[in-house]
Amino acid sequence: MKRVQRFASLWGRSLRRLVFLLALVSALLLALPAALGQTLTLLHTFAGNGLDGSYPHAGLTMDRAGNLYGTAAGGEGVCEGGDPPCGTVFKLTHTGSDWIFSVLYTFQGGSDGYLPEAPVIFGPDGALYGTTSWGGNDECQFLNYHGCGTVFNLKPPVTTCKTALCSWTETVVYRFTGGSDGDSPYIGSLIFDRAGNVYGTDWDGTAGGGTVYQLSPSSGGWLPTVLYAFTDGKDGGTPYAGPTFDTTGNLWGTTLYGGIVGCENPQLPEPCGVLYELVRSGSGWTEKPLFLFNKSVGGQPVGELILDSSGNLYGIASTDGPSGEGVVFAFTPSTGTYNILFSFSSATGPPFAGLIMDGSGSLYGTTIHGGAYGHGTVFKLARSNGGWAYTDLHDFAGGSNDGANPAGRLVMDANHNLFGTTLNGGSSRQCYGGCGVVFEISP
Repeated sequence: MKRVQRFASLWGRSLRRLVFLLALVSALLLALPAALGQTLTLLHTFAGNGLDGSYPHAGLTMDRAGNLYGTAAGGEGVCEGGDPPCGTVFKLTHTGSDWIFSVLYTFQGGSDGYLPEAPVIFGPDGALYGTTSWGGNDECQFLNYHGCGTVFNLKPPVTTCKTALCSWTETVVYRFTGGSDGDSPYIGSLIFDRAGNVYGTDWDGTAGGGTVYQLSPSSGGWLPTVLYAFTDGKDGGTPYAGPTFDTTGNLWGTTLYGGIVGCENPQLPEPCGVLYELVRSGSGWTEKPLFLFNKSVGGQPVGELILDSSGNLYGIASTDGPSGEGVVFAFTPSTGTYNILFSFSSATGPPFAGLIMDGSGSLYGTTIHGGAYGHGTVFKLARSNGGWAYTDLHDFAGGSNDGANPAGRLVMDANHNLFGTTLNGGSSRQCYGGCGVVFEISP
């Protein structure tokens, strides 16, 4: 019963955010895009008809040839037991100046999983790996008929594909049970180590606050290990972001909840989240909560952490902070120093995805709403006179010629072109507020 109540609470928070976003989309749908120095191009507009998917929640992955890969969470309505659409994995092939969209796999909503909300990544075997938030296991202890989610991989056809319509083969690597292994991996990205083990996070577990897990190749299958189960206390709880390796092989990450209570809602304050390290200890791992977020410095961090060449960590907190709408922060492990690089306000809107860094050390990210038209922004933070200068690269306007509400991390090519997705926007009217787009921003 506790886990059911916990899921209802988490889902309720997600619904409140979604309702707020959709209200913004409805109110500002006809706004015109901002006239900025950057050029935005729509590479694909999702139709929401069950063929290409809709609501691309996650960011993109780029291969060495410059092709893009991503997931679309689903479509209008909820997929249960195979009622389409249950989500897709897609590819955008770069051919000259054109982009060709193709669906690599369409989820069926059963044992194969559904609702893919995290990015896909390439494994050492060349396959794409990702997660689904639901589906997989009908006997899931927590979500019951919904299933607790999966880890999957996709492999291309053995023979050369001569069209853009060749489906890849899906294999479920692991089905979560909702017990001590946790459930619902949600939006956190997977990572691999050099030995071919895969690591990720999920929402819930026996201890109540989610887990960091490892899947190891074993006898043709995969052996699951829970590295740490969060308790929702000072150690953290509910990790939205996946873990990040440092140069010594230890794992770093953040949790949305746990830590100090007092963030987001003044009438019903919530925990502010934790920045943690997982250190190898003998045959296991030891968790160290190294920073507890609070209302003054930003709360409820989401998105994976990134490291610079000096070992400093960078991330975002999605709420509170000096200007009330979250922050970009840096954390120095050697000294335990936390610094706010930029504080978001109601004008800029709050961030919801992790950052990327270019070769000069500049940071790039998105806000999920706010900006000139209320539909979110793409921004850049560059070092300037001992601080950081904020540049608004694009204000999303919604409507048929633009996206709305970017929720996934950006990716950058060698020419400094930025690529990403938005949950809403685009020309399709199959989804409330638009079914989402894949975009490119050129300098």
